[in-house]
Amino acid sequence: MAIDLPALIASLCSQGGDCTNIEVKSAAGGLPDSLTSTLSALANLPGGGLIILGLDERNGFRPTGLPDPQKLKQGLAQKARSFTPPVQLTFEDATADGKPVVAAVVHECAPSAKPCRVGATGAAYLRGYDGDFRMSTLEEQAFLAARQAPHFDRTPVTEASRNDLDDTLVEDFARTVRLRDRHGLGRFSGDELLRRAGVLTPDGVPTLAGLLALGTYPQQWFPQYVIRAAAEPGPTDPPGTRARNQVTLTGPIPRMLDAALEWAGQTFDTAIVSRPDGTVVDVPSYPLLAFRELIANALLHRDLDQWSQGMAVEVRLRRDRLIVTNPGGLYGVTVDRLGKDTVTSARNMWLVNICQYLRSPESGSRVIEALATGIPTIAHALETNGLPPAQYSDMGIRFTAVLRTTATPRKVPGEAKQRPAVAQPAVDRRPEAMNPATAELTLTQRRIAEILATGPHDTSQLQPLLELTTSTIRKALRAMRDAGVVVQIGGRGRRTIYELADPDKSGGSPSRPV
Repeated sequence: MAIDLPALIASLCSQGGDCTNIEVKSAAGGLPDSLTSTLSALANLPGGGLIILGLDERNGFRPTGLPDPQKLKQGLAQKARSFTPPVQLTFEDATADGKPVVAAVVHECAPSAKPCRVGATGAAYLRGYDGDFRMSTLEEQAFLAARQAPHFDRTPVTEASRNDLDDTLVEDFARTVRLRDRHGLGRFSGDELLRRAGVLTPDGVPTLAGLLALGTYPQQWFPQYVIRAAAEPGPTDPPGTRARNQVTLTGPIPRMLDAALEWAGQTFDTAIVSRPDGTVVDVPSYPLLAFRELIANALLHRDLDQWSQGMAVEVRLRRDRLIVTNPGGLYGVTVDRLGKDTVTSARNMWLVNICQYLRSPESGSRVIEALATGIPTIAHALETNGLPPAQYSDMGIRFTAVLRTTATPRKVPGEAKQRPAVAQPAVDRRPEAMNPATAELTLTQRRIAEILATGPHDTSQLQPLLELTTSTIRKALRAMRDAGVVVQIGGRGRRTIYELADPDKSGGSPSRPV
């Protein structure tokens, strides 16, 4: 495969460090021991990844000048054979500024053989943002379960009965089935229809799919099959605010979907837009159509195995992005094919088959189309609203979708945008207003600056807010300190905190080690 090294280096520089599927090592002193965990993690990552040897991450990814690239390749190939199963590599020689660089493509391990383990210890690793993490027993169980086709949505919930189904949803389901499939499933009625649709077992016991789609309150048996949503505090929120509009949404899937849209309408920032006909409407920062599709996908395609029963669908609204995460990776499709192929593969086949006949109790719209139109719908809605494309990440046991805002004004077809009449705060607490140098920061550094604008923090306080590794945070802070954007207070045996530098004061920040 051809690797565009200059483009990769530019991308890594813009991100301020390694990314999920790329690991960079200087290898100036030989093959690093840390590559053991990286090889396992990338082999377990859907799509595999890339290891680049010969670039100095701390020095803007400049080449180090490898003395013996061939020896490094031989050492890495030998290390790859020490895994169970062995890690498959493909090498490519490259150059950066005329100096040799080694690029090793790490191929994904076959799903039937995952997780890929270190032969000497039996440990298996997962890839996180700029870091490798040893799998927990629960995470290993997820990979083992993925070795065979999932049928967890057909599991009988023996503690439940027919009376635990929502009569309103059941009636609407039966009516829609008769309209749309009158020569097939629609030929049946009553409990026989529910049994043949997979809502009930032959003994009349509700299935997991039946309860999630049509149950009165599925969380009676599955407390974490919910949506947990929260928004990041804004600059005008009181000090110490940890979250805004934090909610836990429960009920069957159609009602949770309605509740999620209600939360979005109350939480997303809006612009006041005037139409040519004189009407004035609120346009949310993220199109509700795209959000609805993301939530529907998360609810229907989340993993339903026992390992994931303690996990919820998570929604996090941050200042610059919206994150939707569900337990369980993609099934039957890869990230690079999302929205490009008409793929209708479903992890929870029975649940999808039931939900295609369900409608929203609030709006009357279909819960899903079951035609693989969700991702293209999201893409079109974002493009129409002038927003960047969605970013999708499949970690094997977790799938994440990220929507981002854009600094350029969004255009609404046929409408003229009007600035909302909002009173400005007395003090502008935006990081770039407090220190103009922050305008040149990477995305990670800018996120740190936004948090520090609310007050001083140490790395232990930043880590859960940023959801990055400590090493990545320290690396970003070091660069920000050297640029005079932040000031480091403490260190060398004392608690170390960081705060935004005051651009009106001279002297700069102390050059103490982070």
